[in-house]
Amino acid sequence: MVIVFIMVIAMVICQRCAELLVAKRNTRYIKDAGGYEVAAEHYKWIVSLHVSFFLSLIGEVSLRASTVPISFYFWPFLVFCPAQLLRIWSMRSLGRFWNTRIFVLAGKQPIVCGPYRFIRHPNYLVVLLEVGMLPLTFGAWKTALFFTVAKIMILKVRIAAEEQALQKAYQYEAWMGEKGRFVPVRKQRG
Repeated sequence: MVIVFIMVIAMVICQRCAELLVAKRNTRYIKDAGGYEVAAEHYKWIVSLHVSFFLSLIGEVSLRASTVPISFYFWPFLVFCPAQLLRIWSMRSLGRFWNTRIFVLAGKQPIVCGPYRFIRHPNYLVVLLEVGMLPLTFGAWKTALFFTVAKIMILKVRIAAEEQALQKAYQYEAWMGEKGRFVPVRKQRG
């Protein structure tokens, strides 16, 4: 199981690093097109939390492995894997506009294709599923619990800032107002 743990964690960390490269490339494109970043002040906390998540996961599993063999629980992994497909679908749907930061590009309409046809924030749903299910796959329930709560708290701040900026720039509510943030339900207007 140690090899499986190392392989899965290494794969996920490599995926996150590749996403940072994509975000950097997309940042250049958006800025060159006249876009600007909003709510940058909380980004450092998101990065710190994400790095801490991986350190905590590795630490909790390693400490437990000194007394109990590393476990592999299949059901959380069955949730984690499709969540990664949703992440890829979200990124592909946003294309050059996908980013780990919040950018506004005046004159563009919100993207409402792919998973954005159904929910407002599929990528944030993936983040929440990941911080819950990846640790549970290896029995790290303390990491799962702490970081799920922490991510919910920071995403409340981030989503509010993002939706406010998008509303100001694009009349976001007119495009996405009937959609749920994380589940495909229609909100009643009025």
